[in-house]
Amino acid sequence: MDHLSEAARIRRGVVRLNRRLRQERGNEAGLTPNQLIVLGHLHRNGSATPGEVAAAERQRPQSLTRVFAELETEGLIARAPDPADRRQSVLTLTAQGRRALDQDMAERDVWLAEALASLSATERGVLELASALMERLADAAGEAGKA
Repeated sequence: MDHLSEAARIRRGVVRLNRRLRQERGNEAGLTPNQLIVLGHLHRNGSATPGEVAAAERQRPQSLTRVFAELETEGLIARAPDPADRRQSVLTLTAQGRRALDQDMAERDVWLAEALASLSATERGVLELASALMERLADAAGEAGKA
């Protein structure tokens, strides 16, 4: 079955909403998109090696080396030797990093909450269900092409 037209409509909606959420970030000098990716990954998944973060976020480790260093310098993540392999390091979200991530998300959540208020309870329920489905799609993205 061909789902290309559905996929295009969903993609357009997701891209437009993502663009708008980025615009609603209050602090222009705040966290960069890659910094948010790293902090968000550590928040969702816990401590990880730089290679694990890069692989999970589908980026090359070299692309995130500077980001890791910046976040460590700013006290948003901590780096420690990996107890299982001393040649590796493990990145951990600090309390300061968690606060920075929370603040960034809160700015966008305020706008989204106001926008959701203009929708009916049914529409909000549909979006809540859709968000769970989008999470499933994002988690299964690597598996879709193998089926």
